[in-house]
Amino acid sequence: MALWGGRFTQLSNQYFKKFNNSLHIDYRLVEEDILGSIEWSKSLVMVNVLTSKEQKKIEEALISLLKEVKNNSKRILRSDVEDVHTWVELELVHKIGSLGKKLHTGRSRNDQVSTDLKLWCKSQVNILLNSIYKLKKALLFLAEETQNVIMPGYTHLQKAQPITFAYWCLAYIEMFKRDTSRLKDAFKRIDISPLGSGALSGTSWNIDREKLASNLGFSSATSNSLDSVSDRDYVIELISVASISMLHLSRFSEDLIFFNSGEVNFISLSDDVTSGSSLMPQKKNPDALELIRGKTGRVYGSLISILVLLKGLPLAYNKDMQEDKEGLFDALDTWNSCLHMSVLVLKGIKINKFICREAAKKGYSNATELADYLVRKSIPFRDAHRIVGKIVLEAIEKNISLQEIDILTFKKYCPIIASDVYDVLDLCSIINKRNSKGGVSKEQVSFVISELKNE
Repeated sequence: MALWGGRFTQLSNQYFKKFNNSLHIDYRLVEEDILGSIEWSKSLVMVNVLTSKEQKKIEEALISLLKEVKNNSKRILRSDVEDVHTWVELELVHKIGSLGKKLHTGRSRNDQVSTDLKLWCKSQVNILLNSIYKLKKALLFLAEETQNVIMPGYTHLQKAQPITFAYWCLAYIEMFKRDTSRLKDAFKRIDISPLGSGALSGTSWNIDREKLASNLGFSSATSNSLDSVSDRDYVIELISVASISMLHLSRFSEDLIFFNSGEVNFISLSDDVTSGSSLMPQKKNPDALELIRGKTGRVYGSLISILVLLKGLPLAYNKDMQEDKEGLFDALDTWNSCLHMSVLVLKGIKINKFICREAAKKGYSNATELADYLVRKSIPFRDAHRIVGKIVLEAIEKNISLQEIDILTFKKYCPIIASDVYDVLDLCSIINKRNSKGGVSKEQVSFVISELKNE
């Protein structure tokens, strides 16, 4: 049974009916639809559509239905009705008879679906904020444990300057802090209720929309019904935030895949987040991280889909907008699962400290410090840069680190180099010199860790 059949003289083609139905997607909004319906019934009492007794009967039936779907929401899928809103209304009528048919007075599925979706989005934001918090906490724990683990930092995937593993962890915490900020900011625009907007021009019943919004947990009600029923900016925003965060997760994954490779071997991943090869018994593959990297494209696809879906739609509601939910649900589910998997990866990670340090030594990541040393001895930076380049070239030819070059060789390239150069080239010394805000020094890293722990 449909809710709109009175104007029609023929039944829908069965293929069209299946094509038109969205219950297999929007059944996930059933709890929000029931809660919205309860609050709507209370508003109908205030405009004398329902008596208090009738409202109480409707509310009791809806609460009973809510308990039923919480135990088994997928039972809804056995129905062949058009959408979740139809399902709830028909279930209500089945429980209390024709009284249930009064509930939709003054309400359109246009404002109803947006209300349901916003309520669902609000709950998802809180879930996702908690998931990001757990990932930041896992990174912070690892940062505390690795403050003394020196490793090379990279630019162009070439060894650049020495950093610590803790510093690498803190870089990703910064990214996920921005994701948190974006989510909280998006929440402000989600938190405005469209219920009571009707089909597009408002309702003719004198509903107190601000009170209705407050009862539903929204901060306020929307100001223009034409916009309210057609607005899906909040869907775009959430998938956009998901896409940016997935970008961060993908970079995080790529770094760890690189660190885990046999050629680098900075880390070892736990057996419980890796898999083997069906042919090569020696293999231990970083599948969890590769899947996170791969699923990023899936979330991007959802963002492109919703943008293309909405870009040419005239005001107000159009059936195209039924396609807004599947991509949103999949994007947020995927993002949340990748956040959880990233925490699992970090919990089982093992840092190969000696290999990290040796890589920093042999990568000539202290060459910049040698150039600065010469500058402090009044050699112009460009000249110092050229001199150090030649010293590095000889070290490469001899397959030794800069610290292993003897003083006579140093003096061959620049006579003013003295034995104090070895202190300057020490990795710990280099790191701790970078003590300005945001630097890699142990003091700065410890300070940031302490601040994060107190947040």
